[in-house]
Amino acid sequence: MVERKEQNMKNIISLHTPLTLHTIENLKCGDFVEITGTIYTARDAAHKAMVDLIRQDLPIPFDLKGQVIYYAGPCPAKPGQIIGSIGPTTSGRMDAYAPFLIERGLSGMIGKGSRNQHVVDAMVKHKCVYFGATGGAGALLAQCVKSAEVIAFEDLGTEAVRKLYVERFPILVVIDSRGNSMYK
Repeated sequence: MVERKEQNMKNIISLHTPLTLHTIENLKCGDFVEITGTIYTARDAAHKAMVDLIRQDLPIPFDLKGQVIYYAGPCPAKPGQIIGSIGPTTSGRMDAYAPFLIERGLSGMIGKGSRNQHVVDAMVKHKCVYFGATGGAGALLAQCVKSAEVIAFEDLGTEAVRKLYVERFPILVVIDSRGNSMYK
């Protein structure tokens, strides 16, 4: 459900995962969002591993339908912390894999930087949204993470797939499901 509220003269949308088609279709390029719920971290090595598993008709660590992947490799947590700094990774590194995962139900991606046309085309065709997170704000974003656990590819270290529970994680709709982009 898309719940809009006014805060500091900016319209902020509260989202809860998993994302529904209705939610995705109602998001517009430039919308400020706070997301609450489960999201997953994965970078390029984990994306390649998941695509390889799917191509071998093997299960992947989580069902993609309605889910959001955050392109991040968190720093180790300091004592008393849930997770270390967790800033976004450049999204273009996942462009080779994103259309394949979008076709299989991935509903949202969080990262930084522009996406290639193949990704945008897959987003429009299969109704997916790309969110931007603020680079350089990883320590602040980590405060929104309430739980974190490695669920796959532990051997990849910081690039392992993690299941995060986040509250009011601040992001921006950079490319919406109609292909409207802040980069154009």
